Amino acid sequence: MTYATLADRAAVEKEAPWAERDVPVTTWALLNQTAGKHGGRPATTFQMFSGPGDKAEMLTWSELRDRTAQTANLFRSLGIGEKDAVAYVLPNATETILTYLGGQVAGIVNPINPLLEAEQIGAILRETGAKAVVTLKAFPKTDVAQKVNDAVAMAPKVETVIEVDLLRYLTGIKKLIVPLIRPKNPVRHKAKVLDFTSSVAKQPKTLSFEDSKSDRVAAYFHTGGTTGMPKVAQHRFSGIVYNCWLGATLLFTERDVQICPLPLFHVFATIVSLGASLGSGAHIVFPTPQGYRGEGVFDNFWKLIERHKVTFMITVPTAIAALMQRKVDADISSLKLAFSGSAPLPVELYKRFEQAAGVTICEGYGLTEATCLVSINPPDGEKRVGSIGFPFPYTDVKIVKSKGDGPVECATDEIGEICVANPGVTPGGIYTDPDKNKDLYHQDKYLRTGDLGRVDPDGYLWITGRAKDLIIRGGHNIDPAEIEEALAGHEAVAFAGAIGQPDAFAGELPCAYVELVDGASVSDKELLDFVKDKIHERAAFPKHLEILDELPKTAVGKVFKPDLRKRAITRVYGAALSKAGLDCKVKQVVEDKKRGLVAKIERGPNCDDAAVTKVLGEFARPWDWA
Repeated sequence: MTYATLADRAAVEKEAPWAERDVPVTTWALLNQTAGKHGGRPATTFQMFSGPGDKAEMLTWSELRDRTAQTANLFRSLGIGEKDAVAYVLPNATETILTYLGGQVAGIVNPINPLLEAEQIGAILRETGAKAVVTLKAFPKTDVAQKVNDAVAMAPKVETVIEVDLLRYLTGIKKLIVPLIRPKNPVRHKAKVLDFTSSVAKQPKTLSFEDSKSDRVAAYFHTGGTTGMPKVAQHRFSGIVYNCWLGATLLFTERDVQICPLPLFHVFATIVSLGASLGSGAHIVFPTPQGYRGEGVFDNFWKLIERHKVTFMITVPTAIAALMQRKVDADISSLKLAFSGSAPLPVELYKRFEQAAGVTICEGYGLTEATCLVSINPPDGEKRVGSIGFPFPYTDVKIVKSKGDGPVECATDEIGEICVANPGVTPGGIYTDPDKNKDLYHQDKYLRTGDLGRVDPDGYLWITGRAKDLIIRGGHNIDPAEIEEALAGHEAVAFAGAIGQPDAFAGELPCAYVELVDGASVSDKELLDFVKDKIHERAAFPKHLEILDELPKTAVGKVFKPDLRKRAITRVYGAALSKAGLDCKVKQVVEDKKRGLVAKIERGPNCDDAAVTKVLGEFARPWDWA
């Protein structure tokens, strides 16, 4: 069906309550259903390299079902039951897709970001109690195998490590050279080590055990940017199938082709993109193990769309910014729509992409804790740039603010915390650690997202800021506490405050402000050197550090971060205007009731208004003339 207005959502909901809809109960039931309808059609394609003529491995829906059964059978033979976790620490590959699907058929699948350090991977393995880990065999130009080796040594419940060897994707001279230069990786743990390809091949192509009969926890996804013990969200079949159903009902048919260069450890790529194909029968293409980060992906992107006749591209603002630095050098007439999520999209970037590619971008919103999808700008209706559109069918959004006598729901255009209830939100507890579920719900039903927003008179949802203190770099969540704790360990530091400063490419970059103890003397370079090995996540390392005489504080002595954000916006926007040689400056940054923090720009006598609009339009944070 088309999805153009709120009336369309109401029409879907009127057909039947969600609980009465005839949808598969489990992932395996859904895969079986789709393979039964579209067995000979393409299901997944993976390219090791990004060239438009490079080798690509394609599985039909029947083949994907059979190999998922084999993978699930292997996990079950290794003792993975319905309440046991099988983790994977992998780049994108066909084996990653099979592990994601087979893991939740056999037990509980636990995707882990391969860019995390060994300590964080080990912490997640301990938190989920993983009994098996699927990861890379040591391979040139990646340290994933080495990190997992160390992580498994910190996770005594892991009994089996299953290695994926990327060598099978290579041809010619590369296939001969890799065995000669493969890094040594002496085993540091006591787990049994198996080869993925040969172990899976030994299993029958039909499920050797009975599929789950009812809803259960099927996946553990960790939230980004954690330090120490990460937060791990539990996802049930019901929420996963709901997200698949949304993609099939509102977005795709079996004739569509998605290109998804996003990592398969994240809900956007797995539950949303792969899930939408799982529900609809659409073909999904994954280029290179690193996705958008892969060598040549941006340079070859338009040619890949032409090669695979892509109709729908999955993207994020950072990728759109990079693509706009390359001209469209291929026939992309098959492309209908681009879906962007993870971070706000700057208006100017939206316009440039629409003009260059000739297709519209749909911005959407979702979060790991809600299984994922919450809202979207209607694919066939009016798209309001900067908004996150209408809530999906069966998704109820409330905007709530706290008052002295408790929480109250906000009026139209009034800012409060976005709270969500839908089939992807599990009442009673989302995180594996019960302590982290405290104060997580409004009225014991609505997930408190930590994002601030409003609903306009036409029902469009807008994000205006965050109640929770996160830095979002290119869609990746970074906990500022990790930066602050590292800086606080220096004897000269009295207070530290970390925030996200605006960035035209990544949306936000980590930025830190420091107040020194009385009489202390230290340089910003010395402080950055001090925290270099104390901030475990490379993406969290501050891009700017500034020492202030005194940090702004609340009445109870807490660092007041809105003032730090105003300071960062003033500096970054001012530098961008100055670099462009424009006769204007940031006069102040104010708190707007509808838009959050807004930069006020003061014109000089020779100010070029159009040029200012172009420069500041690259940023997601709003601005106005003073």
